[in-house]
Amino acid sequence: MKFDTPATTNPIDQLKVVGKPVDRIDGPLKVSGAAPYAYERHDVVADQAYGHVVGATIAKGRIRSIDTSAAEAAPGVLAVVTAGNAGKLVKGRFNTAHLLGGPQVQHYHQAIALVVAETFEQARAAAQLLRVDYAREPGRFDLAARRDSATTPKSEPDTGAGDFDAAFPEAPVRLDVTYTTPDQSHAMMEPHASIAAWDGDALTVWTSNQMIDWGRKDLARTLGIPPEQVRLDSPYIGGGFGAKLFLRADVVLAALGAKAAGRPVKVALSRPQIFNNTTHRPATIQRIRIGCGEDGKISAIAHESWSGDLPGGGPEVATQQTRWLYAGANRRCALRLAELDLPEGNAMRAPGEAPGMMALEAAVDEMAEKLGMDPVEFRIVNDTQVDPEKPERPFSQRQLVQCLRTGARQFGWTRRNAKPAQVRDGRWLVGMGVAAAYRNNLVMKSAARVRLGADGRVVVETDMTDIGTGSYTIIAQTAAEMMGVPLDRVDVRLGDSSFPASAGSGGQWGANSSTAGVYAACMKLRESVATKLGLDPAAAGFSDGEVSAGGRSFALADAAKDGELVVEDAIEFGDLDRKFQQSTFGAHFVEVGVDAHTAEIRVRRMLAVCAAGRILNPKSARSQVIGAMVMGTGAALMEELAVDKRLGFFVNHDLAGYEVPVHADIPHQEVVFLDETDPISSPMKAKGVGELGICGVGAAVANAIYNATGVRVREYPITLDKLIGKLPGAA
Repeated sequence: MKFDTPATTNPIDQLKVVGKPVDRIDGPLKVSGAAPYAYERHDVVADQAYGHVVGATIAKGRIRSIDTSAAEAAPGVLAVVTAGNAGKLVKGRFNTAHLLGGPQVQHYHQAIALVVAETFEQARAAAQLLRVDYAREPGRFDLAARRDSATTPKSEPDTGAGDFDAAFPEAPVRLDVTYTTPDQSHAMMEPHASIAAWDGDALTVWTSNQMIDWGRKDLARTLGIPPEQVRLDSPYIGGGFGAKLFLRADVVLAALGAKAAGRPVKVALSRPQIFNNTTHRPATIQRIRIGCGEDGKISAIAHESWSGDLPGGGPEVATQQTRWLYAGANRRCALRLAELDLPEGNAMRAPGEAPGMMALEAAVDEMAEKLGMDPVEFRIVNDTQVDPEKPERPFSQRQLVQCLRTGARQFGWTRRNAKPAQVRDGRWLVGMGVAAAYRNNLVMKSAARVRLGADGRVVVETDMTDIGTGSYTIIAQTAAEMMGVPLDRVDVRLGDSSFPASAGSGGQWGANSSTAGVYAACMKLRESVATKLGLDPAAAGFSDGEVSAGGRSFALADAAKDGELVVEDAIEFGDLDRKFQQSTFGAHFVEVGVDAHTAEIRVRRMLAVCAAGRILNPKSARSQVIGAMVMGTGAALMEELAVDKRLGFFVNHDLAGYEVPVHADIPHQEVVFLDETDPISSPMKAKGVGELGICGVGAAVANAIYNATGVRVREYPITLDKLIGKLPGAA
């Protein structure tokens, strides 16, 4: 199905099942332990051996030699895989570094060997017996030190409109500030883990991966075998946040280990390897300049961001939201990329906007204060309904003003004291902060197969993944709505590369795109059913397990009484995303308390108001948003990968040293979804929402801290040491 004209009235608009706050259908499996994760797939293949990954202990250099003899002679060892005996490997399309290093070492903890043994303990013990002789080389590990060497990435040229250089000096009110955000880790609960088994030349991998089709093709490319000989299976994923978008070392080494050992092999990366061997959100240095008239309208805005990655990598696109969030005739956005020898930087939940808005929305508050304007009103004054870079291109939907006004009313914004450090609650300095939320709406081709059995059950098959987002449920809701059956008459099968290729989970495109693919397949099945029953497909209605048209009615199951009906289709998006700027919007409101004596920070209240198209399942959507708000709070207050700038690795590479919020850090959170449908986005009239909740919330926390204390911290995370010497008197 081609989607190249705006959606009109369609079966989804019935909203009998779609749009309802349905419990997740995979929930009972998750809480009972019956949902198998990759490392726990004990039943899929017999005689599994264990692989232990050995990571490089230098960040840059060469391996002179690896002595594997002692490891190979250790009890239970079946094989030792290194670059020397693995055969030719090709770097995957989505990888910056080679997943098996040697002789060149590109970053710390790059995998250089896999030891396979009968038990995990034997593999781990034997791995300690490897003797590796390195030739260490000087590395580049400090973004600030490399800032002046950064260049414009070919894939991300500067953008803008008007003449910023002329307009900014002429603006009556000007702001020029620099913010920094640190390297951050995804820190998902389930590690990167895989079980690989060969059957002749055919390879099956049970793994934890967000993008099955990407992974299958890249694994085949890496190993030099046809994609048809590779199957990936990933029905349940314990979190990914972007770290599992791409092929990682556990998958490749499990496949290589299984080939070398002649039996299935399972591999899980240790927590330090997840931090240093996989990917992370890169640090940024962001300079923002805003020029305004006395009326508060932006006349000039520029956002420049510096980030780093391994040679061949890409930048953190932290200026992305600034291109479209606020009006202003004269504008410039620029990205600069420095080459670093740290572990690979890549996508982490809301790449670009999440760190970019931590800077932009704090700077917007600073400008509002310079102008003497309320920060909510300043944002409203600078709203735009068209793409500021291309004014002839309108937004498909844009309810930012409604989000801000609704949030201000519900949060009690009028009670905020505009003068910082004026509100006390015992020993606590109390403040409120606000920030806009913005994330682009992306769409991607997505396919599904739908079956109708003689028992009237509908089965959906697609390689779409559920990374904890509720894909099983919203896909079931879509099929139930389309085919006119109760939800419990729909079975959903996900995460298997033998199913049609979906959009996968990432970039906030998964829910909207994958359900649109199911919609396309169901439309084809509806036509097949109606034709089989001798009804006019254009007039046929599907409801309560029956199909009706022209005064005639049949049980849906009657269409399959002579045999199962099976159809397959995909949603393919046209150029509507080029004709219209498609985005999601929101507003975050936060209240914090800061201890006047110790500078400890406590979040007291949080509210998010979101405009993100049709909300397919308000219950799971709310869960996505509050989870994102927690991540944004962590980014604001505690998350930071500490870089050893001498040796080039992340020091706090486990869940003890890398702090993330826990339940005690997060108060009750409120989420409001505005009533919105976007017919330009998809036939579902939905958009993504899973990343919108993290975009801006960090700045809202920072702005609340400033309102509480009068101290503006521009270096994230905002820890107590950055406040304690600057707080107003504790008396």
